[in-house]
Amino acid sequence: MPELRRISLKNDLGMEIEDSLKKVKYKVAAFYKFLSIHDKDILLIKEELTELAKNEEIKGTILIAFEGINGTVCGPEKAITQFIEILKQFLNISDINVKYSWTEKQAFRRFKARRKKEIVTIGLKQINPAKSVGKYLKADEWNEFLEDPDSVVIDTRNEYEIKIGNFAGALNPHTSSFREFPSWVQKYLKPLIEKNPSLKIGMYCTGGIRCEKATSYLIEEGFSDVHHLEGGILKYLEDVTPENSLWDGECFVFDQRVSLDHDLSPGSHTMCHACGLPISP
Repeated sequence: MPELRRISLKNDLGMEIEDSLKKVKYKVAAFYKFLSIHDKDILLIKEELTELAKNEEIKGTILIAFEGINGTVCGPEKAITQFIEILKQFLNISDINVKYSWTEKQAFRRFKARRKKEIVTIGLKQINPAKSVGKYLKADEWNEFLEDPDSVVIDTRNEYEIKIGNFAGALNPHTSSFREFPSWVQKYLKPLIEKNPSLKIGMYCTGGIRCEKATSYLIEEGFSDVHHLEGGILKYLEDVTPENSLWDGECFVFDQRVSLDHDLSPGSHTMCHACGLPISP
């Protein structure tokens, strides 16, 4: 048996594959839910989640507002599974939009739960995704939408995120924050749709939250035939094989991993300490 084990750690090229056999230690859960949360409940949820995270060695960031909850947490698999189930109990919901990935190192330095005005900031109080959003597109439907000549696809992420990975042909609003998206819509998207009223609009982002809120804004502004990628890029990478994928590059994430490759493993980018932007080797 010792000899068989030694041989199994080498591939045909003589390269060690011990790392690939290593079990990853941490599970990462990125989640959000648009729903009405009363002010009196926000503080309670914040305190309960903070205590749970402390007891279970979970780290990450959670934002809670009257419009819902948004966060990413990292910890041992069992603890993360329990965390999501307890979170649903706190919110009195049966399901929540959550995407999972893995890492060998803790993805966060500490745990933070914060009360915010919005869980994703667009700066417009009248926008309420809990009441009205566009049509969801599953990951396996997204390729067909991308290749439809009667569609226009918009990347609702920031410029620095788009630079390291995107769906080819998607419009880049060249924003540095999501607050700038409404101005881009008024200046560029409205004239485009007025000239081409039959175009279907599709939007995507990292985990689905920004593009979902963007569809709510567009509907409020009178746009029709609005779609968005359910679960965002992370769900697409999880469900679509590399052979069938139209994704190009890596996906930026807001934690110490910086970016993820198509296998949802930490990518090749690091964060520049000088400018605070992702850089490739």
